[in-house]
Amino acid sequence: MTSTLRLSYLASASLLALAGAAQAQSTADLFDLGEIVLEGEYDPSDPVPGYVATTAQTATKTGTPILETPQSISVITGEQIEDQGATTLGDTLGYTAGVTAQPYGTDPRFDSPTVRGFNGSNAQYLNGLRQLRERGAPSFEVYSLERVEVLKGPASVLYGAGIPGGVINQIQKRAQFLSFGEVGVGIGDPKATEGFIDYNHAFSDTFAARVTAVARDSEEDVEELENSRQYLGLATRWGPTEQTSLQFLGSWMKDSPITPAGIPYDLVGEKDDEDLRDFYAGDPKDDESDRETLNLGFEAHHDLSADWSLDANFRFQKFDWDYTGFYVNNGVTDGDTITRGANGTSEDSYSQNLDLRLNGSLDAGAVSHRLLFGLDMRRYGIEETTDFLNADAISFSHPSYNGANLGDAWYSETNDLTLEQIGIYAQDEMALGNWRASLALRHDWASQTGTAGTWMNWGGAIYESSTDVDQDDEATTGRVGLSYVFANGVAPYISYATSFDPEIGVDNDGNTFEPSEGKQWEAGVKYQPLGFNGFFSAALYDLRQTNVKTVFTDEFGVGDERQVGEVHSQGLELEGSADLENGWNIRGAYAWNLTEQIEGDNDGNRMPNAPLHNASLWANYHFAPGSALDGLTLGGGVRYIGERYGDAANLYELDDVTLVDLQASYAITEDMQLAVNVSNLTDEAYVANCGSFGCYYGDGRTVQARLTYKW
Repeated sequence: MTSTLRLSYLASASLLALAGAAQAQSTADLFDLGEIVLEGEYDPSDPVPGYVATTAQTATKTGTPILETPQSISVITGEQIEDQGATTLGDTLGYTAGVTAQPYGTDPRFDSPTVRGFNGSNAQYLNGLRQLRERGAPSFEVYSLERVEVLKGPASVLYGAGIPGGVINQIQKRAQFLSFGEVGVGIGDPKATEGFIDYNHAFSDTFAARVTAVARDSEEDVEELENSRQYLGLATRWGPTEQTSLQFLGSWMKDSPITPAGIPYDLVGEKDDEDLRDFYAGDPKDDESDRETLNLGFEAHHDLSADWSLDANFRFQKFDWDYTGFYVNNGVTDGDTITRGANGTSEDSYSQNLDLRLNGSLDAGAVSHRLLFGLDMRRYGIEETTDFLNADAISFSHPSYNGANLGDAWYSETNDLTLEQIGIYAQDEMALGNWRASLALRHDWASQTGTAGTWMNWGGAIYESSTDVDQDDEATTGRVGLSYVFANGVAPYISYATSFDPEIGVDNDGNTFEPSEGKQWEAGVKYQPLGFNGFFSAALYDLRQTNVKTVFTDEFGVGDERQVGEVHSQGLELEGSADLENGWNIRGAYAWNLTEQIEGDNDGNRMPNAPLHNASLWANYHFAPGSALDGLTLGGGVRYIGERYGDAANLYELDDVTLVDLQASYAITEDMQLAVNVSNLTDEAYVANCGSFGCYYGDGRTVQARLTYKW
């Protein structure tokens, strides 16, 4: 038996052992199988103590208990985010089943996790509304988040266009009707200095406000790269009447992220891995990054009667970015001289999202219905120019950073595009005794207008093209699910769901892309124990997507996106969390994901950045009050990332890696706490990704210390 398979069985067994051991310490009580109710005491956007969340905002938009939701969903709570010292979305998702959190290592520009093998860079949502951007959602400040929810599988029936892998929903901290706050400072290695504050004040029984702010300067393993970030968030909550509430959710962020230029593939395995990880093939004199993101949104709720209510969610986002960075070519003929290029981007985009919902409940005979009718609209506009420029070569053994002598652009791409989408949807969640059924249907209309063009100077010959984009698409998507909730807290389920995604832009021949379409069968079982606070799930799925875009390199060395064939992803996911009364918080996950590309040049290949096996286990222990170590918390985790390929052609095979993390915190006083987190304790130097534009290393050992005062 290979070590990979041993780890797979070990991860599976650990989850079963966790459930069994915890159950053994408790006695069972009766399990409440009452009818689904429209309004409960627990809002799924509110803080969750510990690691176990029993309801979610994302899966149904109605706060249905996760146990009764016939689809896989993972919730990373605010307490887990804090315990693990997460500062990026990738950090947050590292212990989540079915997710490869950082397939390119840490990239401060944006996060690109894969979900069930599918690139999730455009599957990221903020407060239930999609973060629209052609080249991947911009990173968002993790300190401002209350929780992150990952809905796995097609979700177009409630969210419109999107990848079939799922939805990653980041939920901001909300204003609460009580006063509290915290302020803190932090330092780290590699360099990371920060200050942060989170202050909430209840001005009255009907109005509260919350301010969240962060200032951070950080480096990566490549010390030449620094990122300065300033974040300011504001949340308000106003309840003018008992039937009406209005929340404002705004944020402003300014940062300057630069990504490592990568390492040529020819040097990997030929040079020391730690030296390669620390090497920078760009030039600080030419680097430029100035990025600003503004989000303005609101959430309104009004009770029409005891059984019916209206909800409205809106967000406007403005995104501006001027960027110059470097890339490398994979060939190094003399073993030292790296040929490279630079790309410069000027991007100005905006997005508008509106989601209107009518919620209601009624009984029809013995069946209870929870109904949802929705209308959502989104508009995304982008003006963008991307240039590719020649740059001087650089020596690996004796690098010089005095400017790379960037010339004029030899290739340029421009987009002036507007994407609009309107969708109407309906959902019926039904309860009959212990049976739970869900049926949802949606229709979308999407349009793209504008211009897209390319310009290239190749050996003195000028090649130029411009395309008027005028494309209309429409699609019907749906979801159906059935589950049975046993009295002991076990709920088997089965579901079928579909998705579509209208692709933005054109290929190098000026052809607009057809919408991609996905479909998934999923069967699983969920378990919410009766005698302790825990939640466990297992899921089997079969997922397909057609009209998939793949990047090909043409005769000029330029990447060209094409739609070919389909992809097939199938797998098994196990996940469990428990908050035990003896002081333990535990979270474990395992995923087996077999992927295949069907038809086209990559027929039979596995999907990029889709490990066959992923596994993780995190645990921490709070020493009991009154004990000799009262106030101390110790924790840590192990993450296993299996063998995978970095590209669709499967030219770059990547080794598996095991990473160890540690956590310690101590309550100096009742209000003051010191916390230390160490990621990649053994300083494992590993290649996270390889492709036609070089290889990228995962983070080395990072140490982060925070001193926090809470009141």
